[in-house]
Amino acid sequence: MDIFVAELVGTALLIILGDGVVANVVLARTKGNDSGWIVIATGWGLAVALAVYCVGRISGAHINPAVSAGLWAIGELEAALLPTYIGAQMLGAFLGAVVVWLTYRPHWSATADQAAKLGVFCTAPEIPGRRGANFTTEVVGTAVLVFGVLAIAANASELSGGGIDLSAVFATGINPLLVGFLVWGIGLGLGGPTGYAINPARDLGPRIAHAVLPIPGKGGSDWGYAWVPILGPLTGGVLGALAFQGLGW
Repeated sequence: MDIFVAELVGTALLIILGDGVVANVVLARTKGNDSGWIVIATGWGLAVALAVYCVGRISGAHINPAVSAGLWAIGELEAALLPTYIGAQMLGAFLGAVVVWLTYRPHWSATADQAAKLGVFCTAPEIPGRRGANFTTEVVGTAVLVFGVLAIAANASELSGGGIDLSAVFATGINPLLVGFLVWGIGLGLGGPTGYAINPARDLGPRIAHAVLPIPGKGGSDWGYAWVPILGPLTGGVLGALAFQGLGW
């Protein structure tokens, strides 16, 4: 139960601050309107760092099904715990998106651009119709994320019997901030083509929120693209973890 609550709270905080910075940049008549990609990428990096600081000691702060799947693939997470982690992450992401909707309520009707409204909640490709390329982008970005998380964990701790206990690593000190820097770097370096979901819960939970919330003039939720930020990150998470394990570091 502690793991479920921690992952729910951590993922909700991630979305509140992450989708919140997107809302501040793309919605009309906000203080941060049109402030640009560097603000969005920085906001997401800080959102990850805060979420990891808050719940890392309890659950390891996966806050991402791709991280959980990667740890499972290399034998560092029991299969029986996967539904707990992923269920909590999905629910937390949905609830976080609802909080963002509430926070920016006057700005939905003030914004005419339907794509901007959807972009607050979930990702979309800058060049449509290239699903294979978009999938590859998400695989690469998430592989870098999971490889980097495991490397930070390995650098920060003496591994007990070869195991990786993220809850022991991401509890205090600079390590959660390093994960935030990692996400910041991914956003700046790899985020251009797809908006770097690199997290199925981060994309799907808020996309569902967009579909069900009474957002004025919102348009569709682009379900035809939704599989890319789900399957791409899951694939990349497993590949990143296997690559790190294969190096024997």
